Amino acid sequence: MVVDRLWAALSGGPGVALACCFMAAAVALRWSGRRGARGAGARARQRRRAALESMDQAARRYRLQNPDLDSEALLALTLPQLVQKLHSGELSPEAALFTYVGKAWEVNKGTNCVTTYLADCETQLSQAPRQGLLYGVPVSLKECFSYKGQNSTLGLSLNEGVQAECDSVLVQVLKLQGAVPFVHTNIPQSMLSFDCSNPLFGQSTNPWKSSKSPGGSSGGEGALIGAGGSLLGLGSDIGGSIRFPSSFCGICGLKPTGNRLSKIGLKSCVYGQTAVQLSVGPMARDVESLALCMRALLCEDMFRLDPTVPPVPFKEEVYTSSRPLRIGYYETDNYTMPTPAMKRALLETKHSLEAAGHTLVPFLPSNIPYALETLSTGGLFSDGGTTFLQNFKGDFVDSCLGDLILILKLPRWLKGLLAFLLKPLLPRLAAFLSNMKSRSAKKLWKLQHEIEVYRNSVIAQWRALDLDVLLTPMLGPAMDLNVPGKAPGAVSYTMLYNCLDFPAGVVPVTTVTIEDEAQMEHYRGYFGDIWDKMLQKGMKKSVGLPVAVQCVALPWQEELCLRLMREVERLMPPEKRLF
Repeated sequence: MVVDRLWAALSGGPGVALACCFMAAAVALRWSGRRGARGAGARARQRRRAALESMDQAARRYRLQNPDLDSEALLALTLPQLVQKLHSGELSPEAALFTYVGKAWEVNKGTNCVTTYLADCETQLSQAPRQGLLYGVPVSLKECFSYKGQNSTLGLSLNEGVQAECDSVLVQVLKLQGAVPFVHTNIPQSMLSFDCSNPLFGQSTNPWKSSKSPGGSSGGEGALIGAGGSLLGLGSDIGGSIRFPSSFCGICGLKPTGNRLSKIGLKSCVYGQTAVQLSVGPMARDVESLALCMRALLCEDMFRLDPTVPPVPFKEEVYTSSRPLRIGYYETDNYTMPTPAMKRALLETKHSLEAAGHTLVPFLPSNIPYALETLSTGGLFSDGGTTFLQNFKGDFVDSCLGDLILILKLPRWLKGLLAFLLKPLLPRLAAFLSNMKSRSAKKLWKLQHEIEVYRNSVIAQWRALDLDVLLTPMLGPAMDLNVPGKAPGAVSYTMLYNCLDFPAGVVPVTTVTIEDEAQMEHYRGYFGDIWDKMLQKGMKKSVGLPVAVQCVALPWQEELCLRLMREVERLMPPEKRLF
């Protein structure tokens, strides 16, 4: 009776009006909830405009005062060459800094890769210790590295305006080694993407082709170094975030073992997740620059500032050895089908290494789907994504994240139901969904034990073949903008080595040919699902773009990994070298 009267009262005009009021209220609440995010975005962009203007003015001022400086010749120097000239006094630290400040400003116009200018670099010059291994070297930093007085937003509105109280440990060590950090570079929102876009600073683009992604999450670093705006940078990597930008932008990058370099002062969306190890490492144009950076960072200052890092200095005799290597390799992980260019890059590198006297042995780590779908995904999202999602309250969600936020917001029971229903049609998506459910502490401990068991089983496989190092394909060429978030399965070549916590580095070895492009038309992937289709679509129109290989070593053997990387680089024909 009451319901009938209520229905009659709401029928017709009054009901429609009430419904419209509810809709208007919902829209107003949504708009009001995002007001803070809009304000944060406006402030971030204003802050960056002012920083870029300061960069431009500083570079112009120095050029006017030093009209005879040959900037092009300075920019053409490799990092070891620049270091030698700075130490000898042939070049001044001011010349190096302001030349790269000007170049970074120019590169940013085309790639949108710089988030701020670390203006105190100008005063830092006078304090740089002359005896430091990186004396006078301008260094770029991924935005997540805390720098006193600066914001590390991670592309999230809740972090805008939150200034760091002190430098991260690695920034302190860089300064003690004479380096001069000068810019922060762009990242994808939250850093959990291998694209590079966020609502505060927008989309970074690839220096080789503006319609392509620079990779992520260290995408700003990749773009800046790849375009010549920096000689050396620091990135972080929890699924390929150093290696994707290095591959896509044609530079070198090293993901060390998780605790080889200090992570104190590194900003993150999720703290305390240790099942899948985060690493920090260098990015540069060549392997020797990576080695030089590792030499500088693995010093008494870092071991003093962070006693939790093993006090193991750089092992020079391992890196410089000329002993022939026993190298495992695989052409495919049987999860993400290599593109024609990836396969050609791997095989050409294998043949070059064999011709140089190294032994190449077929080797494929066991049960890769299990490592990716169960161990890695389960480790990263053991709380169902709750902690991660807290960073997005009242914020806009960037399209580079694909459907990740939507999926994580699903209730646990619905994730399980969808996984069950999708398993016959989309087994990979179903497996990821199933492992994104929250789990108890008991089940988390079980998962962490399973990761340990898996790691030991792969090491046993490795030892049984008496391998020194491993050569694998590396995802490439660069994908179209906004595609990485729609093809998450493509992290398989990189994520595996975060799960295993093995050091892994990337070296560019070739570029996409017309033949590679033609063969890509027939690419179908191993599953033929939406992820495979997006990968095929996103890698078209790529002739001339760089393609890399990945070099891997056992835990704590970064020097051996770099040794293989150096050998791969040395054997590359001169006509294929990008720098």
